[in-house]
Amino acid sequence: MIWNPLAECQSLKDRQRLQSDRLGTLVDRVYRRVPFYRQKMDALGIKPSDIQSIADIAKLPFTSKDELRQTYPYGLLACRREELVEIHTSSGTTGTPVVGAYTAADIELWSEVMGRTLTMAGCKKGDTVQNAYGYGLFTGGLGVHYGARKIGANVIPISSGNTRRQLAIMKDFGTTLLACTPSYALYMAESAREEGFDLKDFPLKAGCFGAEPWSSGMRSQIEASLGISAHDIYGLTEIIGPGVSAECSCKEGLHVNEDVFYPEIIDPLTGQPLPDGQKGELVITSLTREGSPLIRYRTRDITYLIRETCSCGRTTVRMHRLLGRTDDLLIIRGVNVFPSQIEHVLTRIEGTQPHYQIVVDRGATYLDEIEVHVEVEEAIFSDVTGTLEKLKKTIHDELKSELGLSALIKLVEPKAIQRSEGKAKRIIDKRTL
Repeated sequence: MIWNPLAECQSLKDRQRLQSDRLGTLVDRVYRRVPFYRQKMDALGIKPSDIQSIADIAKLPFTSKDELRQTYPYGLLACRREELVEIHTSSGTTGTPVVGAYTAADIELWSEVMGRTLTMAGCKKGDTVQNAYGYGLFTGGLGVHYGARKIGANVIPISSGNTRRQLAIMKDFGTTLLACTPSYALYMAESAREEGFDLKDFPLKAGCFGAEPWSSGMRSQIEASLGISAHDIYGLTEIIGPGVSAECSCKEGLHVNEDVFYPEIIDPLTGQPLPDGQKGELVITSLTREGSPLIRYRTRDITYLIRETCSCGRTTVRMHRLLGRTDDLLIIRGVNVFPSQIEHVLTRIEGTQPHYQIVVDRGATYLDEIEVHVEVEEAIFSDVTGTLEKLKKTIHDELKSELGLSALIKLVEPKAIQRSEGKAKRIIDKRTL
């Protein structure tokens, strides 16, 4: 099932022609209307006339998150303020937030790409979408809401929190698709067991999960515990919110809506473009945004691109599920460690729960130390026959094999790690410079 075959199944030649036309229009627009971009382009000696095709995008300057903060609140606006109909800001950001400004056309665009996203998860007119993303300045809630309305689905705008009520609503109103963070989906499954809800009685069939990195192991946990098909979705406030890319039923990468969001992969250290299939930092240009379009925005997300045509019939490029971020990269004794690597190991070890925290500290020898707190199943935690020590050794050895360094392992009882109704707090860094 494909929401917009014309856009999602377009030939490469036609798509590149469209991208080229839209990039040229975008560059001309921001050069005339956004002093920030005009100054950056002038500094590089670039004029709008130099951009003749999508291949010329590499001539253009990058945009960073720090620059978005420096231009707060309206420094990147590419339209008149009277044309704006909605404002969102980033979540989880300390200090000055970054702003997403929307015209009526931007809201329609957002509805369109989220309609594609939900359709990829099997959602259609007549389905009931339980939207447990937060509403408000965070883009997740309204993004899903607009998409559900676009395709004619029934949306329950319950927002996040109040888990027992979430479960009761899910059962009573016949929810067929759940939208929330993956960590909250697991928490809901855990709560369902504790509250005596039999998820087999629920008509729930699929879920769209995003806003935080999650592993294939965590997907397996969610699908098994909720009895659904779990789909990864991706977006960010700076670009539009959710709707930049999403998984189809094949789950072999997230289809990028590249008719409106052009993706690149660069070396995060040098800024040089990397070939398809090579891991690096994702850079996105919003080709058609009116309110706050961005050119070559450095997302700090680590992934790679897949060009082969998907068996679902869509021809759009796919991005591998996120492998981490350049800013949550932990460097432990010279070794690069992403939390997703640790999660990948833990979810394949029997006896552990999909709840963990990573504590980084500097010991008496001034060397970095990493300690991983892992919840284990009740039966194992109460076992006095040495099972805990065996499990601890297994986790230690598996992590050492994966990461190339030793981590201290602390096994904790179920529910010892604080649950989150939004993004899970995975890292506690106690180091001081």
